[in-house]
Amino acid sequence: MRTSNSQTVLVTGSATGVGRACAVRFAKLGFDVVVNYSKSEGDAKETVSLVEAEGQRALLIQCNVRNDADVRRMIEQINREFGRLDVLVNNAAMTYFVEHADLEAMTEDKWDDILAVNVKGPFFVTRAAVPLLKQSDAAAVVNVSSTAGVAGIGSSIAYCASKGALNNLTMSLARALAPEIRVNAVCPGPIDSRWLLSQMSADNLQAMTNDFPIPRPAQPDDIADAVIYLATGTTLTTGQRLVVDGGRTM
Repeated sequence: MRTSNSQTVLVTGSATGVGRACAVRFAKLGFDVVVNYSKSEGDAKETVSLVEAEGQRALLIQCNVRNDADVRRMIEQINREFGRLDVLVNNAAMTYFVEHADLEAMTEDKWDDILAVNVKGPFFVTRAAVPLLKQSDAAAVVNVSSTAGVAGIGSSIAYCASKGALNNLTMSLARALAPEIRVNAVCPGPIDSRWLLSQMSADNLQAMTNDFPIPRPAQPDDIADAVIYLATGTTLTTGQRLVVDGGRTM
């Protein structure tokens, strides 16, 4: 086991989008970064290159967070490589785009996939990471949730339910892990990302936000702003769900 002189962050699902933005921002702050991915190896390697370009060490690990045994192996690998973990960002998520009124299309298999990744995954990763996090003087967990879990509007009913569960999991873990580890969540609205743009045009995404008080979709860096704040910019905040949606849900 090697002990890093830099703080270390694990960002799950950091091959693209918000996860990548967070990985790069932490690297700019002097963190070594664990880049986790499930399928997008090429994109994940690009994230590694961006982290290393900031002069920080990067560790690439393939792991599907829905698998507890794989998650525990990932944390063991982090311990061997860095000997520490200071921040965990539970960003990995998945969905199916299913019209809410089409109840029959929201099949049991789709429910199981969404809940496994979006709810069980953050719990599995956090649970496995607790022993390492507790060794840090400034341990923090940030869950990337969604306004879907606040307003019930999103890609599918199961996705909305999963993010509502993640919001409550955030509060439960904040109580369970206090005072050593702070646990908070960020709840983005629509994000200008490959995920949404696979389902709609950029013009349609913009139209979705035209009546928001701040009329534009979030950029991944907008969400990274909130993640960085909750991870490093406060010491007394825990159990909170910070909405970043241009004022849509206020």
